[in-house]
Amino acid sequence: MTFVVLALFAASAQAQTADDIIKRELATSQAYDTLQYLTDNIGARLSGSTNAAAAVRWATGTFQKWGIPVANEQVMVPHWVRGLEYGRLVSHRNQAIVLTALGGSVATPAKGITADLVEVSSFDELKTTDVKGKIVFYNNPMDMDMVRAHRSFEAYSKAVVFRGSGASRAAEYGAVAAVIRSVGSASLRTPHTGAMRYDPKLPKIPAAAMTVEDAMLIDRLLKKGERVTMRLVLTPQTLPDVMSANVVAEIRGSEKPDEIVLIGGHLDSWDLGTGAIDDGSGVAMVMETMRLLKEMDLHPKRTIRAVLFMNEENGLNGGRAYFAAHKNEKHVAVIETDAGAAAPTGFRTTLKAGALADLEKRAQPLAAIGAAHFESAPETGADTSFLTEAGVPGFGLVPEPLHYFDYHHSPADTLDKVDPKELAQDTAAVAALAWILANQ
Repeated sequence: MTFVVLALFAASAQAQTADDIIKRELATSQAYDTLQYLTDNIGARLSGSTNAAAAVRWATGTFQKWGIPVANEQVMVPHWVRGLEYGRLVSHRNQAIVLTALGGSVATPAKGITADLVEVSSFDELKTTDVKGKIVFYNNPMDMDMVRAHRSFEAYSKAVVFRGSGASRAAEYGAVAAVIRSVGSASLRTPHTGAMRYDPKLPKIPAAAMTVEDAMLIDRLLKKGERVTMRLVLTPQTLPDVMSANVVAEIRGSEKPDEIVLIGGHLDSWDLGTGAIDDGSGVAMVMETMRLLKEMDLHPKRTIRAVLFMNEENGLNGGRAYFAAHKNEKHVAVIETDAGAAAPTGFRTTLKAGALADLEKRAQPLAAIGAAHFESAPETGADTSFLTEAGVPGFGLVPEPLHYFDYHHSPADTLDKVDPKELAQDTAAVAALAWILANQ
């Protein structure tokens, strides 16, 4: 009976502290200030760039200023540079086509490529279409019914496959370049970039993403039976790999310091915008969680470790390097935040059945900010996927996803898309859950 009473008292104390964390964060949050500096003063942070290196130095120095032990763990990362981008419909009065190279794309010849466009909507259609010597146009919009049903990430997963492997699949049948309709849920003629990958057994051809509006224009012209010819110029370069780093900070556990609750986001971003929602906001949540716990002088039973991963966008080398270095340590949970900064709706988790039901009871303080919903899922984050695949329970923050892909990987990913109050709510959710997991 005494044990039961003590256990109930401990659970009650944990819940009260989680309540206090949420209230304190909502009242005193500095997350937006942290995000503002990262986006406005450092800017875009593509792996291998000088800005990415500046972000590592800034994050490290900020943790040090807050009195939180921090280290840099080296990671070798790719260094791809965008260059010039130019698209024109030479068949239709040289109309400008707004596009951007996909991350990792090779360059066109110096004078560009001029070829007819052929539209396909599936890889099966590619097999039965004559694309030799032509530019393949993948016209695959996001399913907006899914987006409006708050299933944006599912819609994205269906459409993004053509970005990832479309160029190599087109090259297999003799195409000279590939262009896709930008994978986004809205557009003001803004192109959305993202990583692509080449099949090493096939020729490498240039690849780009057009704006939604330009994709619709080309689709209309082709449907009328008109011949559409594009001149495409891309001048990206893949430079030698660069040594970068994950930024790792921690608050040591008071009773079980060798057991780790990891909270993470990725410090790198694409180069078109300033990476506010992807993933500057996640970085701010992670850093603010640590600052808040330090300021409140809280001492979790288990170690809470913050990791700002490098190279999530175009390689996952940071996540892979962290796992290689720390896989033998006892991680009891990992929380990743890489889905924007709209109001929190809950978490995805790899927990199921009884373990999930038990957590839901302990996580009731999150109801105050609408984040007490937990949905079982096989994946909860990219950088932490190496740990969850090894059996570590995973959690991924789920901010309201309706507008995330309006701005994702585009020039519109800037600070003004983030509401300070919602960012504070997200941070409170991450901090409270980290505390609960570190003490249960």
